[in-house]
Amino acid sequence: MSWLRFDPRTKLFVLFASVLCTMFTPSFRYEFILVCMIAGLALLLGQLPSAFFGIALYGLIYGISLFSVLQMTGTWQAIFAAFFGLVNKVYPCGLMACLMIKTTKTGEFMAALYEINMPDHFVIPFAVMMRYLPVVKEDWKYIKDAMRMRGISPSIKNICTRPFVVIECLYVPLMMAASNTADELSIAAVTRGIESTNVKTSLIEIKFTVKDFIVMVIFTTYFIFGIIARLQ
Repeated sequence: MSWLRFDPRTKLFVLFASVLCTMFTPSFRYEFILVCMIAGLALLLGQLPSAFFGIALYGLIYGISLFSVLQMTGTWQAIFAAFFGLVNKVYPCGLMACLMIKTTKTGEFMAALYEINMPDHFVIPFAVMMRYLPVVKEDWKYIKDAMRMRGISPSIKNICTRPFVVIECLYVPLMMAASNTADELSIAAVTRGIESTNVKTSLIEIKFTVKDFIVMVIFTTYFIFGIIARLQ
């Protein structure tokens, strides 16, 4: 249950700000604070598991990154530093994207995007994508259960001993299910009149509040602080 409700446009802004922060980040510590800020937003939205798991996982990545930079030398240092440097860049954005998807309904996203006059050729694919991800996640669960019954679950042991069998039994049904899901979602959207040229209405009230403004100011200020720290 959410403790606070934020405008979907605020979440999109925070995601965009996170992308900018990771692009111009001055240090690993700067990214760690950014992850903590996103986790704090998750707490405000009532997503306690996401907040604590997000910080714990990034803490592990942060520790490995520092170890690879400070303790390793030569080729291994270059490999680990490059890989975990990329992970550090992507992680805050991925965490914020997952939080945004978990706490925002598709209808709220559509209402928010129409409020800022986004065109239909952007809103419609975005809405279908938002519907698509949870369904694919559910199909993935069913496929794993079926594979486990046949003794070929995608475990580390099976991937090492029978990689081609696991890939075939996982890839083929997942692609078939994903294709069918895309067709069904497209048909459902057209049936509901998503292609209509009339003005879209919504029962969901979308508006900025003081808390939305405060969150946007905090992330904007942090981005500016990162730019200043990078230039010094």
